[in-house]
Amino acid sequence: MPALNDTKFQPAVFLLTGIPGLEDVHVWISIPICLMFIISILGNSFILFIIKTDPTLHEPMYIFLSMLAVTDLGLSLSTMPTTMGIYWFHSREISHDACFTQLFFFHSLTLIQSSVLLCMALDRFVAISNPLRYASILTPPRIAKMGLVSLLRGLTLIFPIPFILKQHRYCKDSTLSHSICLHQEVMTMACSDIRVNIIYGFFITFSSRMLDFLLILLSYVMIFKSVLSVACHVKPLKALNTCVSHVCVVLLFYTPHLILAVLYGFGKNSSPIFQIVLGNIYVLVPPLMNPIVYSVKIQAIRVRMIRAFVK
Repeated sequence: MPALNDTKFQPAVFLLTGIPGLEDVHVWISIPICLMFIISILGNSFILFIIKTDPTLHEPMYIFLSMLAVTDLGLSLSTMPTTMGIYWFHSREISHDACFTQLFFFHSLTLIQSSVLLCMALDRFVAISNPLRYASILTPPRIAKMGLVSLLRGLTLIFPIPFILKQHRYCKDSTLSHSICLHQEVMTMACSDIRVNIIYGFFITFSSRMLDFLLILLSYVMIFKSVLSVACHVKPLKALNTCVSHVCVVLLFYTPHLILAVLYGFGKNSSPIFQIVLGNIYVLVPPLMNPIVYSVKIQAIRVRMIRAFVK
């Protein structure tokens, strides 16, 4: 009999959320959000097109940049349907399987992007500390292996999560506070024991994003050490200038995630609106800003973009 009651009260769907209290103006709010998605998709696609069609850009730094653009495209495409469905059609319902599928792709792509950012930091370290052997160290086969490891790492770490979530019973309020499904929130909807989710979530965070961030910091410590150890600082400082765009992208990627993780872990009394806005920043801003940052800061990309539009 209790089993029947558990089944009876299990919600068939989760309810996604736009911005509470502003449902009447969701169509107007959708305009800037839609523009952000369009700019993200076009910007990253354009960077991929430029790198692919220009043989002079078939260098390690630009190959890693193309990997970053691919993950940005994946993030935009995996989050746009549910987000725009809420703001355009007030379509809040999402089935459990669709929700688990979305969070699998979203979290996998964020882990892959974290790995790619680490690869880019290592690329800059090799370029600045050992420029004469740069091409011989970062050969195309080695770059391909780094990209493959990043892909497999992201997919493998997140692969168990949908299956773990599927084992739970969901008999609590099924309303999520964001326009997409996030593991750290979906697991709290369960009325069964979620200790496995919590432990595995911490394991993923510390073995991927935190580890990547620490290694990126270590790479920049070594980069600055290499620059300061050279008698003539002109060339190293010029090379160091290429790191500025990468630092900006790293901050754009890790800062919203870190704040959101702290809010979920310790900020139970924080404003729901603040969490929703931060969640939108976490989803929308990195894929939007990455192509803008690199097109502005890297001269080779900027020049080729200008040529493309002038023609």
